[in-house]
Amino acid sequence: MTVLRSVGALGLAGAIGGVLVAAVAVPVVSGGGLAVKNVANTFVDLPPAPREEPLAQVTRLLDKDGRPFAQFYEANRTAVPLGAVAPVMRRAIVAIEDARFYEHGGLDVRGTFRALLANTQAGGIRQGGSSLTQQLVKNILVESARTDVERDRARAPNLARKITELRYALALERKYRKDEILERYLNIAYFGAGAYGVEAAARRFFSTSAARLTLTQAATLAGAVRIPYATDPSLGQAHRVRLKERRDLVLDRMAGLKLITQHQAASAKRAPLALRLRPEPGGCAQSSYPFYCLYVQRELLSNPVFGNTAAARQSRMARGGLTIRTSLDPIAQEAAEQAIRRHVHPEDTEVAAEAMVEPGTGRIRAMAASKRFGRNPGNRKNGPRTTFNLAADVAHGGGQGFQAGSTFKVFTLATALKQGWRFGDGFETPGALVPGQGYRDCSGRPVNAPGTRILNASGEGEGGPHSIETGTWKSVNIFYMMLERKVGLCNVVKTARALGVVRADGRPLHEVPTFTLGVNEMDPVTVAASFAAFAARGRYCRPLAIVEIVGRDGRRTHVPPSCVQGIEREVADAVNHVLEGVFDKGTMKGQGLGRPAAGKTGTNNGYTSAWFAGYTPNLAAAVSVGDIRGSYRFPLQGVQIGDQYYGSVQGASLPGPIWVESMRLALRDVEPKGFHGPDMSRFGGGHTPGLEEALAEEERRKKRRGDRAFARRHRMIFEWLLGERAMEPPLEWPVPYERRRRP
Repeated sequence: MTVLRSVGALGLAGAIGGVLVAAVAVPVVSGGGLAVKNVANTFVDLPPAPREEPLAQVTRLLDKDGRPFAQFYEANRTAVPLGAVAPVMRRAIVAIEDARFYEHGGLDVRGTFRALLANTQAGGIRQGGSSLTQQLVKNILVESARTDVERDRARAPNLARKITELRYALALERKYRKDEILERYLNIAYFGAGAYGVEAAARRFFSTSAARLTLTQAATLAGAVRIPYATDPSLGQAHRVRLKERRDLVLDRMAGLKLITQHQAASAKRAPLALRLRPEPGGCAQSSYPFYCLYVQRELLSNPVFGNTAAARQSRMARGGLTIRTSLDPIAQEAAEQAIRRHVHPEDTEVAAEAMVEPGTGRIRAMAASKRFGRNPGNRKNGPRTTFNLAADVAHGGGQGFQAGSTFKVFTLATALKQGWRFGDGFETPGALVPGQGYRDCSGRPVNAPGTRILNASGEGEGGPHSIETGTWKSVNIFYMMLERKVGLCNVVKTARALGVVRADGRPLHEVPTFTLGVNEMDPVTVAASFAAFAARGRYCRPLAIVEIVGRDGRRTHVPPSCVQGIEREVADAVNHVLEGVFDKGTMKGQGLGRPAAGKTGTNNGYTSAWFAGYTPNLAAAVSVGDIRGSYRFPLQGVQIGDQYYGSVQGASLPGPIWVESMRLALRDVEPKGFHGPDMSRFGGGHTPGLEEALAEEERRKKRRGDRAFARRHRMIFEWLLGERAMEPPLEWPVPYERRRRP
């Protein structure tokens, strides 16, 4: 019958094919239908080969070291060339599905006659007469169907479909060589257990590759193709029994065709299935790093670079077979997760989230949160979960964010330095402030707050002279409200925008007098990226998670950083100089990294949320803490978070320690590097009248308070020793003020 492969014999193929197809279908196709003569005529002029859409394949996400951590797929499939399929697998599939595949031209007359006899005797379809090429056609038509109607038509058990299928099969035989047809079939066929194509099936059933399949494994997969749902081993023992029966049938068939010996067949049949079912998780909920995965997924679905429409982007992600290399650093990621776990439990209603960003590139190195990712199970066995990406903005799957608090003071500081303020410059501040007049937004409209009374937060003092350094180190609200008015609200807003600051919900920034106190709701990724700009000497880079995309054809698309010079390099250097003092002389005193670092605490009015954002020349990070039920209704006061009770949560009491621990771990193998020193000819030499005297007096007050505390504790201990006081002894003997050290 090889003559059927020639174009000159198409008439013969049509005549025989028409009669045979009609005969095979007669027992189950009633009515007049198509006359045999008309059927035969349809084979004289063949149509073009069926349209072949690119097969749906798995899209994989890799970390920066090339290790996979998530995948998306519409169909779990990885297409491979025929050379990457073990020869025994090729022989097994041909033996059971179409033994004369290499002899016929798309229509196996003998096979069709066998099916005709079996179906006539049974009064229904008991055997398929389809060649392997015809099966390929059916799969192509189902795969390329765009609607349910088209899919149903491709599977319909009627004469018209069989005729169409055979005509396309003959067209494919004319278009491709036999090995090309076999390769396409092996990649498109469904093997059960969610595995499409032989490579995915080998991994799913046996945790191996198609190239390494053994005889028994190949026979098992070949047996599964005919009835993949009835032999799905993931569905229970009965299905496994049926799968073994099919495997043994394949082995007998291969022995009958002398592709293997009877001894080989008997030996293989005695062997167990030896399944090593490998799960193939799909989507972010089953990813090792779900929050990072969600960020990448939303970037793929929302960015027009990856497709003109949402549907096109969804299709490309789920079907495209892409390999997406990301900037995720497993060391930094584990560091962030570990630090958060130590301080905040998943069951807490308070949530902590952290993002780490590389200065100078914007590459996101880590994203972590205290909640487990996913939908809440009905029994809540594993604790409450969330589907929000707590470290990101709404556009990347996040929520509304939390008010950023005093972290925003850095933008006022940068604006002042840009306008010519020097180190040491400052002014006298009152103990309370009603902002009053002098604030205008960027449209020139007055946005004064005459009824608002600003107080300094705990530890900021009751007023007095402050310089830009002491006002920053102590995070003095009143000082910064006054400084913002002096440099101009709009100018501060422009500085923030130049450093990538946008609200987590995507709405315009609130340009109000309390802008410098962080009234805008933010997300850790955005805050970390803006602080990274200071580490990069004013170079702001848009947060970026995708480094490279490799298409199914092997074509590589590099995704470069998107950066601008947000502020002058010298201004950034000066900001770094001031913010380094936060660890030495300010709100984070005693909590340093042991290497050059700069940062800013953020504690909101009413303790609605708390932040710490900071950086080294190598890495920037931001940590937020707030109540997931609503920060205004549930402030961070009198709360148990993790294993610790907090009278009030401040930037230095919870976000700060998380930041310090995570950064230490993330940078443990990174050589310490210092910041570029400030230009003292431009920024040095400032002076705040009365500041030195005020600082000296404050130190004296601290000493007096310390001495009094020492005496009080000393007296309490002796009273306890004498039995005059019922109390537990302190853990440590008190030491004089001069010798005390903060942990």
